[in-house]
Amino acid sequence: MQATASVQFSRTTLIIAIAAIIFLMLTGCRQHSHDIIITNGIIYDGSGEAPQSGGLAIRDRRITHVGDLPEDLSAPEVIDAAGKAVAPGFINMLSWAGVPLIEDGRSMSNIKQGVTLEVMGEGSSMGPLTDRMALIMENDQTDITYDVTWRTLEGFLEHLTNRGVSTNVASFVGATTVRRYILGNENVSPTPSELEQMQQLVRETMEQGAMGLSSALIYAPAWYADTGELVALADAAADYGGLYATHLRSEGDRLLEAVEEMLEITEQAGIASHIHHLKAAGSDNRDKLDEVIERVERAQASGWDISANMYLYTAAATRLTATIPPWAREGGRQTMIERFQNPLIRERILNEMESPDTGWENFLQMVESPDDITLTGFRTEELQRFVGWTLSEVARGYYGLSPAETILELIAEDDYTINAVYHLMSEENVRKKVQLPWVTFGSDSGSMAAEGLFLNRNPHPRAYGNFARLLGLYVRDEGLITLQEAIRRMTSYPASLLGIDDERGKLETGCFADIVIFDPDEIQDHATYDQPHRYATGVSHVLVNGTPVLYEGEHTGSFPGMVVRGPGYVEQ
Repeated sequence: MQATASVQFSRTTLIIAIAAIIFLMLTGCRQHSHDIIITNGIIYDGSGEAPQSGGLAIRDRRITHVGDLPEDLSAPEVIDAAGKAVAPGFINMLSWAGVPLIEDGRSMSNIKQGVTLEVMGEGSSMGPLTDRMALIMENDQTDITYDVTWRTLEGFLEHLTNRGVSTNVASFVGATTVRRYILGNENVSPTPSELEQMQQLVRETMEQGAMGLSSALIYAPAWYADTGELVALADAAADYGGLYATHLRSEGDRLLEAVEEMLEITEQAGIASHIHHLKAAGSDNRDKLDEVIERVERAQASGWDISANMYLYTAAATRLTATIPPWAREGGRQTMIERFQNPLIRERILNEMESPDTGWENFLQMVESPDDITLTGFRTEELQRFVGWTLSEVARGYYGLSPAETILELIAEDDYTINAVYHLMSEENVRKKVQLPWVTFGSDSGSMAAEGLFLNRNPHPRAYGNFARLLGLYVRDEGLITLQEAIRRMTSYPASLLGIDDERGKLETGCFADIVIFDPDEIQDHATYDQPHRYATGVSHVLVNGTPVLYEGEHTGSFPGMVVRGPGYVEQ
């Protein structure tokens, strides 16, 4: 009997012990009510209202509490914001991060500034693609090489997140891409049937989650599209609540006419419109900005939803082919280079490049001197030595030709379009735009790392400093706008323009936990035109969908980025 009782006691003890272990394991998993808690911050919720002291609690990628936190909240990770600003993650309204993120998903130069959403697709987008377009995309690659395995815009964005990216990603569908899909690179007008096909592509891409339609009208083949074509495509995007974002047909001599075209598209398509990198380019055109502002605000007063984005620098950056007549670019890069070899055509091209008034956006004429054009990136290794040289220096010191002739030689030798920085704008106008309540901010650049093959090119400093420059120079140092207003225009305002403000751009219960913590007294850009690969400082923590990506200023190696889809998204 004693042995039996002993065995029974042992079994009972064992069962109790196992149950206790299971209970501890289960309660151990549930001992914390939240994933992350942020304490002692100065909370800027994105609304533009005055900040409040307090904290945030995060569970399952979303914000559950803001402000005074209940005492019973707990989390395995507590971030002490120690009097720093706590804000929604910043939205980059004009990003070229797509290809750089294929190479390096960390998004280093923008994460270190607090950017948590990259909005891509200025004029051209990474889908929809035909097989031929995909082949051309592969053949046109430079430092970063990749297989184009997708054919839709949604497929590209999912390709990024499947590979792993630290930021969220979104995109417009490019009007240029839609045109190429149906018409190629030719200077032709679509037939009614072709235009309907183009509209259908826009509709399909809007249902995949595109933010709207974007055009870039100084570049071929976009330059060939007339206003009616753009109205038709914008009308298709409008049916899904999309935004029409445009690089205007002119930012210089015909800026006012280009704004009128944008307003005509807005009214005829019944769509909200957004001006990409608002500027008045060229010394003779700087006074036009006041009239542009007046015209836009008059349209706003009449009920039209017009907004813009800007970068915080006086120089633009684009391809060297922005100095080539659009007709000479018809048919694509190789056809253009072949035209350079024909003496009669070459002479016509040079005459137009050197003429002050030719009816197209001529970047060679918009700068005051070829000294104001700096070459920043080449395809061929032989020409890499010219990175950082001005066009004048290359023309005098190497080719012994005129600046226009040097451009043709460089493009032909590089077999590509070449990147350049153009000093075109005034600081006075930059300050004026910063103070406009309807202007958001976009880097108009990639997000890259200060290492590896990224060092082969000198990007515009806006790639590393655009958002930190706003908060450091124009908010803290010059006091042009308040900190809460700057944050509003990098968070809730662009989110509302994109139709995603129900879940992004705010520190509110239920929103995704895209959060940046920074020191307003310390945030600073350091990138310059001569030394652009310099990270901004002052941002200590960045969370994307509730996951720390930057912690105490260092990247965590996490890739929680998601595809953010527009208001027309239809789940398949």
